[in-house]
Amino acid sequence: MAAFLLGAVLLIVQPQTVPSRPAINSNAETSSQSVQRELLKKTSQKNDFKENIHSNGSCQQLPQTIIIGVRKGGTRALLEMLSLHPDIAAAESEVHFFDWEDHYRNGLQWYINQMPFSYPHQITVEKTPAYFTSPKVPERVYNMNQSMRLLLILRDPSERVLSDYTQVFYNHMQKHKPYPSIEQFLIKNGELNVDYKAINRSLYYIHMQNWLKYFPLDHIHIVDGDKLIKDPFPEIEKVERFLKLSPQINASNFYFNKTKGFYCLRDSGRERCLHESKGRAHPQVDTQLLEKLQEYFHEPNKKFFELVGRTFDWH
Repeated sequence: MAAFLLGAVLLIVQPQTVPSRPAINSNAETSSQSVQRELLKKTSQKNDFKENIHSNGSCQQLPQTIIIGVRKGGTRALLEMLSLHPDIAAAESEVHFFDWEDHYRNGLQWYINQMPFSYPHQITVEKTPAYFTSPKVPERVYNMNQSMRLLLILRDPSERVLSDYTQVFYNHMQKHKPYPSIEQFLIKNGELNVDYKAINRSLYYIHMQNWLKYFPLDHIHIVDGDKLIKDPFPEIEKVERFLKLSPQINASNFYFNKTKGFYCLRDSGRERCLHESKGRAHPQVDTQLLEKLQEYFHEPNKKFFELVGRTFDWH
């Protein structure tokens, strides 16, 4: 009896090891409705949440996968291609739950109400490209679901900067509002303007470090956005494997549209292309300025490659 009591005392006073980063249970699954209920009970800011269940057995559930970015990296194309799979249910609009305070204050019930109806065997996916570069988002996603599987699509940082500018430029043009030339954003006092937000969004290694504080690298699949444009099928195959989906998407689901200049989708005989706002021509940039931009990203790109243990064909 004395030995038993001594052992019990030792167990009580034994110091507990505190992990340097949040502990991850890679085997945890959150796709079941029962786990979803528990998540809502623990984290919802409102106790009067309810499940939205359809008569056909489908329901709105928390996403098991989020496309976290990057802006102008090809997130819409990735979502549309992934939606070809019958086991994927995708939210149509960018939800901005984790990065917009007004939305986040509404709690998980509001978030779940933005999701599509899906069946228990399906994976619910939402995409909000701003998540990747928003400092508060990784921890908030982790607090909701430590086992979340994340999709990140990246492209050449210099090209992404030009696409970023192009989108804002056309948004102003549609509203008949003037907008400065890209040179006015890229150059400040005769030097490259590194404070330009579009450049900051392309410093991938800085933002990736923030995500790796909460999620292990094997929970973040990086899609090569440049390859997705040139030859989408191999990249989508990798996404299927990452999400543990049965191989349902085929090369025949893609066809090159010569008029638009990029790949479109073919689903059950129905053909569809991305919105006309996609694939817009970039502004002409002075060669020396473009080289200066590419040179600036050389070291940050190198750090990113070391961080993720993978290289990309970027300038």
